[in-house]
Amino acid sequence: METRKLYAENPYLTRFTAKVVSCESGKDGFDIVLDQTAFYPEGGGQPADQGIINGCVIVTDVHEKNGIITHHCTGALDAGSEVVGEINWGRRFDHMQQHSGEHIFSGILHSLTGFENVGFHMGSDTVTVDFSGEVSDEVARQVETLANHYIYSDAPVDIRLYNQEELKELTYRSKKEIPGDVRIVSFPGADCCACCGTHVQSAGQVGLLKVLSNQKFRSGSRLEIIAGKRAFDYLTHLHLQNTVISQVLSAKPLETADAVIRMKNELAAEKMRAAALEEQLNSFRAAEYEGKGDVLLMEGEMNAESLRRLAVAIGERCGGRCAVFAGADGNYKYAVRLADGGDERAFAKEMNAALHGRGGGRDGFIQGSCTADESEIRAFFA
Repeated sequence: METRKLYAENPYLTRFTAKVVSCESGKDGFDIVLDQTAFYPEGGGQPADQGIINGCVIVTDVHEKNGIITHHCTGALDAGSEVVGEINWGRRFDHMQQHSGEHIFSGILHSLTGFENVGFHMGSDTVTVDFSGEVSDEVARQVETLANHYIYSDAPVDIRLYNQEELKELTYRSKKEIPGDVRIVSFPGADCCACCGTHVQSAGQVGLLKVLSNQKFRSGSRLEIIAGKRAFDYLTHLHLQNTVISQVLSAKPLETADAVIRMKNELAAEKMRAAALEEQLNSFRAAEYEGKGDVLLMEGEMNAESLRRLAVAIGERCGGRCAVFAGADGNYKYAVRLADGGDERAFAKEMNAALHGRGGGRDGFIQGSCTADESEIRAFFA
């Protein structure tokens, strides 16, 4: 006997009674079948509900197969007993907001572009929707605006079963042909789609919809969207971050982007200036080692590029090998320019083995890091 789907009859039902049909040991717990349930099983891109039965048995996952809904639980229940189930309403309503928001967005986008929704996944943070054509950023913003205006209208949602004859008179979205009666979720003026998920009673309960990203995916586009409380929480977090940025940059909240661009340009100019000064300094230092043969330098902290430039500058003038180690005992970066004709692979292998290092190079140049101390380094190069 198939499980009665209370969640389909009333998605706002959070507490219900049922009879235990069976209880068997399963992976990491027990698999329990009830004669009726308000727990939504994973399907159609929507995750399963979670909750509790009899106040102590936790429902961690729910699946449906051949009309039978199985609850994966942390504890056992006696077959034949009457039980009380209670779903996690916060999780359920979040899924309702995301799923209804996705329908509104996909339906409006379909009406504007003709693109089909070919993939839908509701993650713990965002909802990803794949479309059959490339959606421009401009169109994504347009659909986002229209979707939110539709949400403001608070239009009622119509959910009911249609038989095959009735379906012939109905235009609706569906990823596949469905035999028998089909459950149609309709947001009048926005979307009409075959769907088994749970949805809000009216568009206004979606609250808010926001597009987070839009990227090319296969032959179409993949968009990330969020709705309801998720969207509110996300925008609240962005506001808090932007407030901090505004204070640090002494910029008005709506002018932080310009302030960041200005700071980035200033930083780039300073980096160019610092690089020019570093090149001058390297030239002066290289002159000190003119023709002196092999050179070993122990320096303080340096970034990898500065380290490379110093080793090259001195190596070109010393007439031998130039090795520069920057950092402190147990944590050095190194750059080595070998004398002309030096075998960098053989030298890198020997040095890394002796100094507990890793790295390599080509064309007579080696760069990497090691965990040796200064005495070990000096002993090796001696």
